[in-house]
Amino acid sequence: MSDLSDVSDCTGTLTIGELARRTGLSVRTIRFWSDSGVVAPSGRTAGGFRLYDAGAAARVDLVRTLRELGLPLETVRRVLDRQVTVRDVAGAHVRALDAEIRTLMVRRAVLDRVARHGGTTEEMRVMHELARMSVDERQRIIDDFVRESFDGIGPNAPGAQLAQAMRTMPGALPANPTPEQVDAWVELAELVSDEPFRRRVREMALAGARGERQPEGPDPAKVMEHAGRAVHERIAPESAAGKEILHRIVDPGLTAAEHALLADRLATFTDRRVERYWQLLGALNGWPQAPSGVPAFEWLIAALRAHVPGG
Repeated sequence: MSDLSDVSDCTGTLTIGELARRTGLSVRTIRFWSDSGVVAPSGRTAGGFRLYDAGAAARVDLVRTLRELGLPLETVRRVLDRQVTVRDVAGAHVRALDAEIRTLMVRRAVLDRVARHGGTTEEMRVMHELARMSVDERQRIIDDFVRESFDGIGPNAPGAQLAQAMRTMPGALPANPTPEQVDAWVELAELVSDEPFRRRVREMALAGARGERQPEGPDPAKVMEHAGRAVHERIAPESAAGKEILHRIVDPGLTAAEHALLADRLATFTDRRVERYWQLLGALNGWPQAPSGVPAFEWLIAALRAHVPGG
C-alpha cells in the first residue's frame, strides 16, 4: 500500500510527502530508506500511512550526505544506530577512496605512456600489471634479481654493499606518478628480467667479491673533465690528441702491463645498462640525477688500450 503525500497531520509530525518536500527528495527515495530501516517512521495514521517526527528531516539530510559520499545503506544504518561513529566510517572511507584514487592515477599514467609511445594491447596489459603491483610485489621482483646476482656472496664480502644498494626500491609509487616514474618502473622491471643483463651484474658482483674493486686511480673527476670533454668534442681515443688527453688522466709512466690491468678492471665495472639501473632507481626514489659517466670511462678504456707503451 502506497503512502499518500498529501495526508496532513496536526500533531507536529510529518507525512512522507511533507518530509519529501522539506528535504527536496522524492517520496520513493524516502520510502526506500524507511523500508531499509535508516529513516524509520515515528508512527502511522489511522489509515496506516507513515508519519515522521520533527527530527526526521535532519536524519534524512545525514543519510543523503553519507550516501553521496558513497557509503552503503547498511553502513549508514550502523552510523545512525551508533554502532560505529561517523569518525570511524569517515576514516575508513578516506582510506578506501585513497586506494581507488591511486588505482585510477596509475591507470591514467599507463594510458598516458601508451598515448605517448604507442604499443600493442599486450604491451599495454603488461605495463598496467607492472604499474599496479603492490609494494611487496615490486620489491620481490628486485629482490629476486639481486638474490640471483649475489648468490653465494657473503654480506661482509668486498663489494657486497652493492647488493643492498640495488634493493633500494621506494615504499610505493606516488599516488600521482609522473610519466617518468611509470616509464622508469616499466623499464626497470624489463631490465631485471633480461638474462644478459643479469649475467653482467653477476660478473660484476663476483669481481667485487674477489676484491677486484675499481682501481684507486684515475681520479673520477679527471675522467669526467678530460675524457668527458673528449667524448663531447668527438676526439678519437686512438688519436694523437686522444693520447695527450689520456696522459692528463693517468700517469704517462705506466707500463704496458699496468695499462692492460687498468683497462680491464675499469671495463669490469663500466656498463651502460648497469648505470641505467641506477638512473631508473633514482627516478623512482626521487634522487638527483647525475650526468652519465659511462661514455667518459668507455673513452678512457679505449685510450688505454690504444696507447700501450712500447706498442
